[in-house]
Amino acid sequence: MSDRIESAEIQTLLPHRYPFLLVDAAEDYVKGESITGIKGVTFNEPFFPGHFPGNPVMPGVLMIEAMGQTGAVLMYKTLGASAADATIFFMGADKVKFRAPVRPGMQLRMPVKVNVARHGVFKFSGEVYADGVKAVQAEFAAKAIENS
Repeated sequence: MSDRIESAEIQTLLPHRYPFLLVDAAEDYVKGESITGIKGVTFNEPFFPGHFPGNPVMPGVLMIEAMGQTGAVLMYKTLGASAADATIFFMGADKVKFRAPVRPGMQLRMPVKVNVARHGVFKFSGEVYADGVKAVQAEFAAKAIENS
């Protein structure tokens, strides 16, 4: 295991920026195997005013995106690449289950594990825990494509 991956390093790896950067930090990185992404969900998230007024809930697809970004951090570090070298594209998600709502003020912990890695394609399994409660689980895949 390695030390915590802070926001500054994540921003050197991922091409995403606010408001679409959904990983604040990561830890428990094991090259080619696993990582845990972390996101603090604040009242200032741009989606809360419209999802849903008076009952703010983080959209499920954004939790899947946050897991995907966590997987991308793992891929970039494993491949020794960055967004300047290649773009990691989300390929799909399977066995998605939404289990609990995520609300402002919660902290997300997103353990992601590599199931298969071949020819630049990584297949993952991941979960999102909101303040310790499982909110989402999914299997997903992503592919690294060299920038032209």
